[in-house]
Amino acid sequence: MRLPDIHQAEPLPDAVRSEVDRLLRTGDLFRYTAEADAPATLLETEFAAMMGVKYALAVSSCSAALFLSLKALDLPRDARVLIPGFTFAAVPSAVVHADCQPVLCEVDATYRIDLEDFAAKLAGVDAVIISHMRGHTSDMDAILRLCEAADVPMIEDAAHSLGTIWRGRRIGTLGRIGCFSFQSYKMINAGEGGILVTDDADLVARAIIMSGAYEHNWKKHQALQEAFATHQNRLPLYNLRLNNLSAALVRAQLPELPRRVADGRRNHDLVAGLLATSPHICVPSPLPGEERAPDSIQFNLVGLDTAGIAAFADRAAAAGVKVQVFGLSADNARAFWNWKFIDDLPDLPQTRAMLMQACDVRLPVQLTPDDCHAVAQVLLDAVSDVSKAAA
Repeated sequence: MRLPDIHQAEPLPDAVRSEVDRLLRTGDLFRYTAEADAPATLLETEFAAMMGVKYALAVSSCSAALFLSLKALDLPRDARVLIPGFTFAAVPSAVVHADCQPVLCEVDATYRIDLEDFAAKLAGVDAVIISHMRGHTSDMDAILRLCEAADVPMIEDAAHSLGTIWRGRRIGTLGRIGCFSFQSYKMINAGEGGILVTDDADLVARAIIMSGAYEHNWKKHQALQEAFATHQNRLPLYNLRLNNLSAALVRAQLPELPRRVADGRRNHDLVAGLLATSPHICVPSPLPGEERAPDSIQFNLVGLDTAGIAAFADRAAAAGVKVQVFGLSADNARAFWNWKFIDDLPDLPQTRAMLMQACDVRLPVQLTPDDCHAVAQVLLDAVSDVSKAAA
């Protein structure tokens, strides 16, 4: 079977070309040059409407959105922020950058937050970031109840979950703030970029000023005039704006999102069903009410030791399918023990055990069912070969 390129992004819609040409002709790339209707401004309006929230702020990355969210919450210096032990290094980095301290909680074998460990550590923290890592949703009803009871604000890192639904509600709209990514391996690809959403006018006003709306550029966010007045000249500027060219690329892809989500779910579920025929592969199932928006698949290897897991990844790669085993790398940014910039980095034995057997394979939404069959067959052949050799 022909193997697809699982690292190639879907082509951008042709509709974006005229707007890109206009921006190139005019050089109108700074979001605050125009008095109104700049591409970045239009993106914020359209994205907020799509998500069913009041406000959105386009920024340079999801990491920037997380950082600004923490700063906008006006947390004290050295505030403790609870995060899952399975996430990308940018999340604890944003916490450190915001002059806060990351507190790590355990994650179980399904890649979800361990609620018992979460609850035990919640009492001593000032804020929470929930990472829906690789699009896997933890029990958000339980997490929201715990955060509300403790009066702790919750930020959603929804970088991998644009389009995911949790029991009828859009992921990214459940907490005080939701943060999304437009990096090239996400559901919408602008190369780089991010956006935060909220219903809190004062919070987003603070974030807008700190993002780089210097002097009176904040006046171009016309729905928020009263909220801005109290913050003029009182907040530092971090200059984390999204430029108009990137915003134009994102806007052109918003109408494609429902199709991409449907295609990504089809591909994921097809490959998951094929992999389930092996006794050595376990793909965690969604929780009741969790409607995923995946562009990759994660699975655990069962009954193989560390050498066997490494051999599986090597055989799959030799056959043309790159498998990332999160824990089998000296520098993987998703393995918490590599976050050596954190003081007093804890050990999380449950999370560590999961990462040592958890595999990650990209499934871009443009793959066809035949492509998916070809990818799955490589994985099945690799695990079969390794398990037979170990027997």
